[in-house]
Amino acid sequence: MATDASPAEDQAAAADAAGRLPDERRNRLVDLLRRRGIMRVHDLATELAVSAITIRRDITLLAEEGVIRRVRGGATLTEPPEPASAREPAEPPGQAAASLTVGMVVPSLDYYYPDVIRGVREAAAAAGVRVVLRGATYQVADERRQLASLIDSVGVDGLLVAPTTESDEGEELVRWLQTAGVPVVLIERAAAVGPYREAMESVVSDHALGAAMAVRHLATFGHRRVGLITTITSPTTPHVRAGWRLACEELGLETDGTPQARTVDRRDPGWARALDDVLDACLASGTRALLVHSDPEAISLVERCQDRGIRVPGDLAVVTYDDEVAELCDPPLTAIRPPKTDIGRAAFALLLERLHDPGRPAHRVVVGPQLIVRHSSS
Repeated sequence: MATDASPAEDQAAAADAAGRLPDERRNRLVDLLRRRGIMRVHDLATELAVSAITIRRDITLLAEEGVIRRVRGGATLTEPPEPASAREPAEPPGQAAASLTVGMVVPSLDYYYPDVIRGVREAAAAAGVRVVLRGATYQVADERRQLASLIDSVGVDGLLVAPTTESDEGEELVRWLQTAGVPVVLIERAAAVGPYREAMESVVSDHALGAAMAVRHLATFGHRRVGLITTITSPTTPHVRAGWRLACEELGLETDGTPQARTVDRRDPGWARALDDVLDACLASGTRALLVHSDPEAISLVERCQDRGIRVPGDLAVVTYDDEVAELCDPPLTAIRPPKTDIGRAAFALLLERLHDPGRPAHRVVVGPQLIVRHSSS
């Protein structure tokens, strides 16, 4: 079956083919396990002078045949190893049971994801696992390059990744991840692959629930129209809009004529015009409450309100989504706070469970956000 391969994988495969035949390599792999008892993927790859992904594929094949069995981070024989006297000299204590290495690729290192990273690192430190972090740029080519490097050059045992999934390129990246040869857990993304749309392992915030919580909060102050601003580039936007719509329908709020803007973000030259258009629509429709994704856009909105003499929250109540810098605003913004640190902890735990038990069913974990009430909505 044909699969997509990175240039690094193609080079590794060519090197393997130029060397020993697969059967010969696998025989040597089994022989190493017979003499040493247990070995990690990285050590086997070094001994056999092939890529880590090649070793993982060999382990998968040999495990299916019942010759060996997978263990955390490596493999061992299904039968007892040879007596110690017949083995090669023992490795230094702890080397064979060295900690796992997990690769992590996120689209930003300075917004939203630092707390996710912190959660992963805290959980990994407690488990004695090394984490190798890479930052991407919401570009599929950059994400795939970073991921291929972690697999081929670092030899990671598993991946935690927040990939681009929406475009055709993103869908291709997800398919490539499914065949990467290491366990993968998606962070703040969900995907299904294959002809039967099988779920990939994932941990996500319930952004739709968070948006609905914001609408319900604003409705408690008597607001019958709750407007919405989301940016067109954010992968969170569809979930926020879905939750907003659900809550408006549930509460019977007015949506006809209520601003429901999909805008550029605040860094775009068109942001100032889009912002004034939204505020004009609020005044024209009598909308006195807004849910805004995300914090920088919400803070910019409040500043523009001040320029135009619109009082927050007196004339316009505002709730933001993300709670990265919401409390720095004047007034401090009521916010929906996704469970970012808990997302990181849960994603690491899911990956560790997959490494312990490769045959377990795929899990999808959904974690609820919090409403943080400050001064901009009351």
